[in-house]
Amino acid sequence: MNSHTTDRDLVKQFVNGNHTGIEKLIQRHRTKVYSYISVYVREQSLAEDIFQETFLKVIHSLKKGKYTDNGKFLSWVMRIAHNLVIDHFRKEKQMRMLSNDDYEADLFNEKKFADENIEDSIVKDQIVSNVRILIDKLPDDQREVVVLRHYAGLSFKEIAEQTDVSINTALGRMRYALINLRKMIEEKNLSLTIN
Repeated sequence: MNSHTTDRDLVKQFVNGNHTGIEKLIQRHRTKVYSYISVYVREQSLAEDIFQETFLKVIHSLKKGKYTDNGKFLSWVMRIAHNLVIDHFRKEKQMRMLSNDDYEADLFNEKKFADENIEDSIVKDQIVSNVRILIDKLPDDQREVVVLRHYAGLSFKEIAEQTDVSINTALGRMRYALINLRKMIEEKNLSLTIN
């Protein structure tokens, strides 16, 4: 099967009993969906659990015929992931992010830092941590656009579909988010570069 097979074709294959369809869909969208979840849920094992739960729900919904194909499979999956993240925080009775300590510890364990100069690695971790703290301080609608664009890699068209707003509104929210981030960086006199 070639890589030009559409999501719609893969959904049809799965619904018709060919399980490689869902495997290919998971592989195709894994990075975007997992990145989106891990931005909100910084504990790696928990993010993986929610990722798996997302695709279990996708499989269950497809089998029950609850998915109407409108060419927006990824948006539908992201919405399921988003709802599961919110459900998790409701259960925890806290709608705030997990502490940065867990996130920083995870960063130090990532293989990609192994070959780098340790000082650069520490500076990079601090930059990532500083940026994440600032993003967390943005209004919800602005934070959502930044997360979907820069962490989940969605286009503004996909963000507009995901958040039920026009593309212009999504672009406007990003513009205000960047203005607010710039203000916070200047106020805190943060350095976001490696010297």
